[in-house]
Amino acid sequence: MNIIRRTLDIDTHTDARLREMADERGQDVAAVLAEAVALLDSVVDIAGPDIAEDRRRLDDFKKTRAAVPLDEVKDWVASWGTAKELPRPAARRIG
Repeated sequence: MNIIRRTLDIDTHTDARLREMADERGQDVAAVLAEAVALLDSVVDIAGPDIAEDRRRLDDFKKTRAAVPLDEVKDWVASWGTAKELPRPAARRIG
């Protein structure tokens, strides 16, 4: 693998979290950043937002009020790869 040195300015909280994540995984910070970039690339379309799709989803929510609370999504994602992995949370009427 070719290595390129980059200098990034990040806040102290982000730096501490990166080091913590690296320690938890037994990796260096560069490996954690590489995984984060790969994940971001897999879920974000850099070409631009699909405003029509966003509008459609917002309109659907306004009609149904069906959603999954953010804390439930965070708990679900945090459980991935653990012995106590949670089932995918179901949308329900909120608000």
